[in-house]
Amino acid sequence: MSTIVEIKKSLEGKMDQSIESFKNNLTRIRTGRANPALLDTVQVDYYGSQVPISQVANVALLDARTISVTPWEKGMGAKIEKAIRESDLGLNPASMGDLIRVPMPAMSEERRKEMTKLVRTEGESGKVAIRNLRRDANDGVKKLVKDKLASEDDERRAQDDIQKFTDRCIAEVDKLVASKEQDIMAV
Repeated sequence: MSTIVEIKKSLEGKMDQSIESFKNNLTRIRTGRANPALLDTVQVDYYGSQVPISQVANVALLDARTISVTPWEKGMGAKIEKAIRESDLGLNPASMGDLIRVPMPAMSEERRKEMTKLVRTEGESGKVAIRNLRRDANDGVKKLVKDKLASEDDERRAQDDIQKFTDRCIAEVDKLVASKEQDIMAV
């Protein structure tokens, strides 16, 4: 049987994980600028198994609009280039000897608006996850009161604390969404 303190601690850990997961999802949404994390989701065939590009090559920034990929093995260049081209990121890599340059195409105004909608949708999903965690924590506290392991005063205080932490996490998600939208709309 858990206590109110354990419920709150568990809730904080899970909400922090939700925010980290949300941040991770945001890095996959393309802005006008280059970001090496954009290629984290691209898998390349490496001796019969699918591995992330970062495990077979050095991924870095050449400039604000270009990612460079330097394979660690000679024969990997063509496979990496093919994997990037076939990914759903809409990128067109170009080989220059051992170096693969991945220029970021300029985004149209319409595409920028689509991306901001996507960011808002991700933000809403993050908030829903946080609210679900809040509900679970509140249910856990109510169960303790029902089982006579906590008083109703404890329940009220715990629910206030849970709500304050939830509000803080939702404000963090809103801040991340606003920041990402600003990045996308900056030309």
